[in-house]
Amino acid sequence: MQQSDTGDNSNLLNREEYVEQAYFFRTLRERLDYSIPMQELLASLKEEVLSTTKLPLAIDFLLNELLHQGVIGTAMATLSHYFTPYQTLIVTEAEADRGRFDLRVGLQILQREAQYRVEQSSLQGVFLYQFESLCRNRLPYDQGLAAMAADPIYDSQWKDWLLTLRRQIGLVDLADMIYVRSKHYQSRRQRLGQSADDSARPATALLFGEGEGKIALANRKKDPLLLFAALQRQLGYPEVPRPIRVDENRELLPQLARRLERLETRLKLMEDEQRGGIDLTQFYGQFGEDQGGC
Repeated sequence: MQQSDTGDNSNLLNREEYVEQAYFFRTLRERLDYSIPMQELLASLKEEVLSTTKLPLAIDFLLNELLHQGVIGTAMATLSHYFTPYQTLIVTEAEADRGRFDLRVGLQILQREAQYRVEQSSLQGVFLYQFESLCRNRLPYDQGLAAMAADPIYDSQWKDWLLTLRRQIGLVDLADMIYVRSKHYQSRRQRLGQSADDSARPATALLFGEGEGKIALANRKKDPLLLFAALQRQLGYPEVPRPIRVDENRELLPQLARRLERLETRLKLMEDEQRGGIDLTQFYGQFGEDQGGC
């Protein structure tokens, strides 16, 4: 994992922890579809994950909090030395009463993020993945960027820039903010020649490379989602999971068939009534068979 030497690596987890976290989030999401109670899922996963990691202890604490409070987001906030503030934010938003953010999507987001950290990830990739997750799911930017800035994976330069982005988001285009912090912007400025005013300005940390700078320049004043898609295509950054839309057409034909059957039954009863009355004896046999007869 590419990290700056000035970062706070003391609170970072090792590779085994992220591997088990990815398994935990993926399995929990998959088993939720079987309508199994959350407490049973946590108890089962506690026995499945690797006992040499800290995750079983964390799951045990989540289970106790779930039994007492009905949520696990507060427990993750307490375990800030193990779960990052960003992970806590995703789960807390999924458990919110307003119910706009599905927990299954949140768990899939956390699963892919943990998998990306297991690989040779970069700070740029982690930032873009986390920020796109906020955008696509309409999560609060203020709380989200504050949680990202508190992630120990970022060094002091990244933390300062994230807090700046937190103040300027919505006022300054994201592509512009990435572009001016890229090596591509610096190289272009050197080719064009720096003015006296530019040389007097304090140097800013370059957080993005040539590729990110070029793509950001090409996506200025466009939808940020187009910027994220281009970065994923060109630089191989991870894609953010999207909610799976339910295909309502699959249930449409069976519903129409049932409605037609009910209409046919009603029309037949109306015709019988017009002909002289409804013959109720036709229902006697059905009632007798259902109830065992008399």
